[in-house]
Amino acid sequence: MSAAQLAALARTTEPNTMLRRFLALDAVVTGANGVAYLAASGPLGRLLGVGPGLLLGLGAFLAVFAAGVGLLAARPRPAALPVRAVVEANLAWSALSLLALAVWLRPTTAGAVWTVLQAGTVAGFAALQYAALRGRQSTSA
Repeated sequence: MSAAQLAALARTTEPNTMLRRFLALDAVVTGANGVAYLAASGPLGRLLGVGPGLLLGLGAFLAVFAAGVGLLAARPRPAALPVRAVVEANLAWSALSLLALAVWLRPTTAGAVWTVLQAGTVAGFAALQYAALRGRQSTSA
């Protein structure tokens, strides 16, 4: 997604709408990733240099997480505590992905690049969601 597309997505005067949009975007991207891991764990495992069993487990986790984030995004005013939990889970995912890459994964070059890119994307979701939550809280204070 380009910076212009991201700016257009976020363009709103309502911080709550921005928060819901960033949660929904996270749910869609995470869900697509989870479904891809579930549906094509063998071919993706070979491409990325990761075992298909690991991808199946990650895919199941991501699909469930995405469903939860999607339900949160569908609420008219997502509660702060669950949003913070999503932000923290995204930050943990990003950090653990990079730690796994450094410590125990031995992926292909494509797998290493994918791991870094997805960790950055997930950290970006966390930053956007946190900023939108803070913006919503500052307008209601």
